[in-house]
Amino acid sequence: MRKTLFIKNAAILTVTGLILRFLGIIFKIWLAGRIGAEGIGLYHLVFSVYTLLATFASSGITVAVTRLCVNEITLGSKDGLLRIIRRSNAIVLLISFFSLLITLFGSEFIALRIIEDVRSEESLAILGFSLPFMAVSAVLKGYFTARRKIGTNSAAVLLEQVVRIVLCLYFVGIFSKKGIGMSVAGVILGDTVAEMSSCIFSFICYLFDVKKVKCGGVSPLFYSTKEILRISSPITLGRYITSLLRTAENILMPKALHKAGGLYSRSLSLFGSLKGMALPVLFFPSTVLNAFSTLLIPEMSEALIKKQPKIIRKDVERSMKLTLIIGIIFGGIFFFGGTRIGNLIYSDADSGYLIRVLAPLTPLMYCDFISDGILKGLDQQNFTFKVSVGDSILRIILIAVFVPKTSITGFIYIMYLSNILTFCLNFFKLIKVTGAKIRIISEILFPLTLSVGVCSLSFSLLNKISTDLIFVGAYVLITVILFFSTLYYSGIISNTLK
Repeated sequence: MRKTLFIKNAAILTVTGLILRFLGIIFKIWLAGRIGAEGIGLYHLVFSVYTLLATFASSGITVAVTRLCVNEITLGSKDGLLRIIRRSNAIVLLISFFSLLITLFGSEFIALRIIEDVRSEESLAILGFSLPFMAVSAVLKGYFTARRKIGTNSAAVLLEQVVRIVLCLYFVGIFSKKGIGMSVAGVILGDTVAEMSSCIFSFICYLFDVKKVKCGGVSPLFYSTKEILRISSPITLGRYITSLLRTAENILMPKALHKAGGLYSRSLSLFGSLKGMALPVLFFPSTVLNAFSTLLIPEMSEALIKKQPKIIRKDVERSMKLTLIIGIIFGGIFFFGGTRIGNLIYSDADSGYLIRVLAPLTPLMYCDFISDGILKGLDQQNFTFKVSVGDSILRIILIAVFVPKTSITGFIYIMYLSNILTFCLNFFKLIKVTGAKIRIISEILFPLTLSVGVCSLSFSLLNKISTDLIFVGAYVLITVILFFSTLYYSGIISNTLK
């Protein structure tokens, strides 16, 4: 029953994630066509500030609520469960209203003194209104994850994405004649209303679902506000400092590229190609991994409280093997076909180049993402906090020193160093904590060699096709079929999933 429910929820999250990412990329293509790479770059600068404030308001609370609700449902009572939700909402609402005041009254200062682009002022003033709704949604997401009600979370994010796209199409159409700044403000306004609609939907579902909850005990476990903060604070602090440093990195990058030579608008366009175009494509195949990462937190928390180390070790091994396989094959696909893929999606030479040169990082980025989620489920959030902060500080120092001299090439080297470092730290910590084992030859070297072989073969045979759409479709399909068929008949797939 446990395995069946896990697979069902993973399937729901995977399908939802694929739909969301597909819609997101289609929307980004349309948006890039309307406001250009420079507009995408400006949007990501504004969104960096939003991410920073959103992290301050709610990051960490989802993991805390999930873990505490799992414990309460397993061993506690319904009163204890309700207490966790009430106290968590009180915490995030207090912080989010403070963040709202910062954006409302500080938008001019942030636009002129921090981002140094006056066109961002209207967007900054608008985005704060979404923060209280986003914060409550984070609490409810943790509750539904603990309840294994993944369908509700999926429906909420699908609703949010549909509302966002529809409203952004409308608002950008209205504001586009007033310049890039107002067009970006239209996108932010659509984001804000979408966040509100998702929160209202989730809260209505919560009111109906909480009546059906049956807990394993009769007395609450008495989780205090202090316990909620004990779990969420290291995660929040880590992500907040990381977001603060990443915001600084995002603001610093266009300036550093500008110092390397060229117009500021060209530097902002290059930044937009990297953050808004290339990276979303590279992360598109990781949708199934996002599903596993989300679902593993309650599974790990339950196994931890029940003291079941064998289940933890087996789940970790299965997750890491699957992550490596998916990362390796899509890393190969993007490396050999990245230029054609970027040209098909964005008709942009910069994005195709960046997809190709960053492709070898996909296995590391995917594994790092999964490792981070599992470690938090195993109460190792203090370790992930230290890794995230150290990585962000290193990136900023290296960007400030090397990018003005080496331009985008220097930043690519920085990304390689950063991802290799965080992967090694998180991966080996996970192995140490759980005792999981990964076979180097059969589970890393063989899939890697196979990926290079099938990707190069497919690319060589199909590259003469002049139409990008036909080439990319045939190339990805044939490569994936050849790769996974070989792994299946060699027994690696069955060993991974058993």
